[in-house]
Amino acid sequence: MTTTSTQANPTATAAAAARSAVPDLACSVKIGLTHQLPQSLSPPQIRSCHPCDFLQCSRFRADLLLHDPPSTRLPRRLRLLPPPEHLRADFRKYMNHARLTGYFDDSSLEFQRKILQHSGLGDETYLPEALHEIPLQPSMAKARQEAEEVIFGVLDNLFSATGVKTKDIGVLVVNCSLFNPTPSLSAVIVNKYKLRGNIKSFNLGGMGCSAGVIAADLAKDMLQLHRHTYAVVVSTENITQNSYFGNKKSMLIPNCLFRLGGAALLLSNRSSDKRRSKYKMMHVVRTHLGSDDTAFRERTENEYHDTGSAGAPHQRTAPVFRNPNRQETHKPENQAIHTKFQAGFRPFLHTRRGRAVIDELEKNLRLEPIQVEASRMTLHRFGNSSSSSIWYELAYIEAKGRMKRGQRVWQIAFGSGFKCNSAVWQALRNVKPSANSPWLDCVDRYPVKIVD
Repeated sequence: MTTTSTQANPTATAAAAARSAVPDLACSVKIGLTHQLPQSLSPPQIRSCHPCDFLQCSRFRADLLLHDPPSTRLPRRLRLLPPPEHLRADFRKYMNHARLTGYFDDSSLEFQRKILQHSGLGDETYLPEALHEIPLQPSMAKARQEAEEVIFGVLDNLFSATGVKTKDIGVLVVNCSLFNPTPSLSAVIVNKYKLRGNIKSFNLGGMGCSAGVIAADLAKDMLQLHRHTYAVVVSTENITQNSYFGNKKSMLIPNCLFRLGGAALLLSNRSSDKRRSKYKMMHVVRTHLGSDDTAFRERTENEYHDTGSAGAPHQRTAPVFRNPNRQETHKPENQAIHTKFQAGFRPFLHTRRGRAVIDELEKNLRLEPIQVEASRMTLHRFGNSSSSSIWYELAYIEAKGRMKRGQRVWQIAFGSGFKCNSAVWQALRNVKPSANSPWLDCVDRYPVKIVD
């Protein structure tokens, strides 16, 4: 399968790439999701360069994504770890803690209260240990602790569930946008699990919420080159050193939305794993607008001298969907676009920056409520866990027993203001809910009505 990276107008190159023949690759995957951690971790106009760039070529994409090339097969199972209740960041606890830190004035506290009230997050999301302490301790050591306990937690569970020997792993891909220490996180994993010396390891940093798709695609490409081996993908984000402690309101919104989470995937190109396949990968399409200066600046991390903390202003990072065909939405050809979206996919799984993004996606693509239900409910239950969000959403669909043979799932991941990566999967059989789903203890309560 060919992955494309385009600049201002991705249509032509994406068409050629996504319709090209793709070698069949059998993969076996298990996913470990950490909405929860071990008890030891005591939490596209284009000129504006919004992800509506992706919608600008929606007519083409509707046809493209319904095309069936040779596919990559990935069976998946979901794994979770016990929830650390002391890391729960419900509404009241978050506000009380923000007040006790002494960093925020009354206006900023009220602003955060309103954001939380309208965010779509529920009371069962989690924050890392360092952000539960008074005084706050967002140190390098605490950030490393968060990373290691999330990563080791999901990998311990993954290896235990699969029985795969670590010496049999030939490819390792780690994505974490905001925390990139030395040694790298991939090196930390190699050391911890004593992976073999000739392992092909990659550490993806600074690529935002869309990096989960990039990491899985990279691992798939490596498996096409290296036969009879396993690949491990770890997708997570690190919050400890990336919260904002000041009174610029645009900087405070990410504090209210981003929460702890992570996913680990095991892929295999061994022929013996074909029989266990749950899904096949039909397409990966990547759009990169980094050559546009406005887009590039949309997600620039800065240090703010009033507080010494790092962050990016929300108005530069929040996508606002504007359909370029809005003035012509009643034309039959444009209505047909949306009809194809509706007919082609049931669930749309995308990284969520907040409730408003889901609302705009639903409106501009004319999706049915059930098609974005997984995104809304995952935001409510786990918050925005960045690149791992799409895997929590897939787990929701499976836990509801809705993943039927032949059904297609479209994963859309927006990242760092100027990247959109999407993958299309098709279920090869009826997928039963996993006994270790992160939704196991709460799926019966969902969907819930999101109220202001």
